[in-house]
Amino acid sequence: MKTSEKGINLIKNFEGLRLKAYLCPAGVLTIGYGHTGGVKPNQFITKLGAELLLETDLLFPEKAVNELVKIKLTQNQFDALVSFTFNVGTNAFKKSTLLKIINTGTFKLKDVEIQLMRWVRDGQGRILQGLVNRRKKEFKLFEGVENV
Repeated sequence: MKTSEKGINLIKNFEGLRLKAYLCPAGVLTIGYGHTGGVKPNQFITKLGAELLLETDLLFPEKAVNELVKIKLTQNQFDALVSFTFNVGTNAFKKSTLLKIINTGTFKLKDVEIQLMRWVRDGQGRILQGLVNRRKKEFKLFEGVENV
């Protein structure tokens, strides 16, 4: 599967577009829509450049979700998991209880919500409202609510 326009828009909304390199809350140089690879201080890109980086960056979480999830997903579920994986990283998704629960094939939506909401803290353990908001939107998308 590939991320739909709805999933891409969710990611763009939460990542935001920054055309000049900046330090994200984790202290990592970032540019565009959350791109971190090879970013240099004071680097600038265009909006088109940011779109192209996002297109490439999405390949990794898409591959992870496609390979690691062993059940058939809806497009909304796939998009929600790609957004989550884009944010936390493929390694974290691979090791997550969220993935284990989904792969049972008999998961309850409440269990998915609980697992998503475990991922709302920064490196110092502080809850970040932006991550709380993102996880809520990802869950709404996962459960099939159309207007996320």
